[in-house]
Amino acid sequence: MQGAELFNVNFRIMLPDNEVRYISGSVSPVFDNNNNVIRVVGINRDITNRVVAENTISEYLEKLQATLNGTIELAMNLNSLRDPYTSGHETRVSMIAKEIAIIMGLDEFVLEGLSEGGKLHDIGKFVVPVEILSKPGKLSGFEYQLIQTHCDEGYKVLNVIDFPWPIAEMALQHHERLDGSGYPQGLIGDEIILEARILAVADVVESMSSHRPYRAALGIDAALNEIEKGRGRLYDEKVVGACLKLFREQGFTISEVSI
Repeated sequence: MQGAELFNVNFRIMLPDNEVRYISGSVSPVFDNNNNVIRVVGINRDITNRVVAENTISEYLEKLQATLNGTIELAMNLNSLRDPYTSGHETRVSMIAKEIAIIMGLDEFVLEGLSEGGKLHDIGKFVVPVEILSKPGKLSGFEYQLIQTHCDEGYKVLNVIDFPWPIAEMALQHHERLDGSGYPQGLIGDEIILEARILAVADVVESMSSHRPYRAALGIDAALNEIEKGRGRLYDEKVVGACLKLFREQGFTISEVSI
């Protein structure tokens, strides 16, 4: 009656036998020569089958998401049984990476992928002997080479799963560095996916800030100085800038991350 050209509305009706049906209604006005509304023409369509199908799909998606989350948690728990610090490390890296991505203005899809990728980025350490992971002293050259294999091994495990995000590539590339000095492939610059560049910074910050079997925690200041020193050379400039803003300006602390 206010002159709208088309009005759409979805609603429910209940039949005499209490059966519920879903209806989509469309109404258009008809005008006379003086532009006055003289009648309305409406069409109602029964969309019950479509609504039921959409609800069923939504329920399946929720179950799939719950299964995916449970699988990721299971993988983290199994890894933490071998390496006591790993679970906490992966959780903290995941949260730091996500917070960095928020500051960078990345979309929700990327944020979710980073969150899950962070939890799984070290999954390949299952191939590394426990005595090396927990060794209190300096690693030998051979032992360090063995540690480095966790990137390739993580990729092999994760690549067989059809994630909606590049989770396997995150695990493979999170130790790469912009100048090609990283491992395992010696990638340079944009050859490293953005998510892996974010995880690289989050990983360094968390690792240096936390206790390790071979050294005491170095603290957040030392960690931030490290990424700042390598900004644009080892680590992505925008990622480092977002990380520095997160800790220095916004006052984020790693202790805020729940495990």
